[in-house]
Amino acid sequence: MSHAAIFLDRDGVLNRLVHNPSTGHMESPLTPGDVHLIEGVVPALRRLQQAGYPLILVSNQPNYALGKSTLDTLSAIHARLVTELLYAGIRFRRFCYCLHHPKGVVPGFSGLCVCRKPSPWFLLRARDDFGYSLSNCWMIGDQPTDTQCGRAAGVRTIRIDSGTPLHAHRASPVADHLAWGLSEAAEIILRRRPCH
Repeated sequence: MSHAAIFLDRDGVLNRLVHNPSTGHMESPLTPGDVHLIEGVVPALRRLQQAGYPLILVSNQPNYALGKSTLDTLSAIHARLVTELLYAGIRFRRFCYCLHHPKGVVPGFSGLCVCRKPSPWFLLRARDDFGYSLSNCWMIGDQPTDTQCGRAAGVRTIRIDSGTPLHAHRASPVADHLAWGLSEAAEIILRRRPCH
């Protein structure tokens, strides 16, 4: 399956969202201690990995740009995630983070960029670097921007139900498939993989 890869969003797909008391919203982990893999994620990733799919994370992480976090904290959160995955025997081929935000307050990380989803920039880079056939690849995420990103790149899409009311997604492109979690998403992908 080296010609195909699985692109995954991070927060709400791999790890749990956390309540940010300063905003009142469920958001990305604020500290390394907030990183907790969602139940069922490890077996699902293991199944995809064993089926020969390279795993690539593609995530918007604007907390530094928005003045909510430091780069050191973002790095520590990432390190905690990698440690949790490696402990479970899961290895991602690449981790892609967009640290920018159009309304950011930190110079150099504010304004428009080429990499923030729904831009397909990271997926196109992976295609060019690794020779993936994007029509055989998948994008899994819990936000409309994930579906938009996947559609723009020409990959198949799965939206994870993260508890957001469905009416909030009516204006966004409908994903090819909906799933209650990564376990169901993996099942969808494995049922549709080409036979060799």
